[in-house]
Amino acid sequence: MKHFHLFKIMLSRCLLSLVISSPALAVGFNLPPPGTNLVGKNFSVTANYDDTLMDIAQRYDIGFDEMMAANPNVDRWIPGEGTKVIIPQRFILPDGPREGIVINLPEKRLYYYPKAKNGQRPIVNTFPVGIGRQDWATPMGLHKIVSKIKNPTWTPPASIRREHREEWGSELPKVVPAGPSNPLGTRKMGLDVPGYLIHGTSKPDGVGARVSHG
Repeated sequence: MKHFHLFKIMLSRCLLSLVISSPALAVGFNLPPPGTNLVGKNFSVTANYDDTLMDIAQRYDIGFDEMMAANPNVDRWIPGEGTKVIIPQRFILPDGPREGIVINLPEKRLYYYPKAKNGQRPIVNTFPVGIGRQDWATPMGLHKIVSKIKNPTWTPPASIRREHREEWGSELPKVVPAGPSNPLGTRKMGLDVPGYLIHGTSKPDGVGARVSHG
């Protein structure tokens, strides 16, 4: 496996290992001038007959908790055809340098600042992320990505195998092959903290909530 430095992860009140939404759905904005932290704007859409609230959230790359907070009176399973649904797409950029990746833990959202090419205006891409559960708190710090793997396999650690056995009465396989049932999804980025990753997911409804093992 080839290991290399991709870009920094800046973690100020932020998380480290996470479940991330599809990069194809990232929301992008031109960076505002220094001293201005607001980007984007909220807007509303109309639910279709067969929509769930999370169907709409995923359509606009909004996390579970964000969507529920913006629409407290809308049924998550059956919003109803014609129901007005708020899309909370106005964000406050995290404090700190606007470079690399910054992940805001309370917001459950990742901000990626790609290097601007000559003559182009700097931008920020943002994604909702799933973070560590209460009993699997996500660590904080300044770290680097050291590896990238497409269509990864997953080797469940002993702690997760034990938890699964106690909760479900069955054994996890020693290695979960790549594919639609793999909890890491189609992409895995290893960090310089052993055992912690940025990765995709086989359960997109968990993106934007406390669902991860750290």
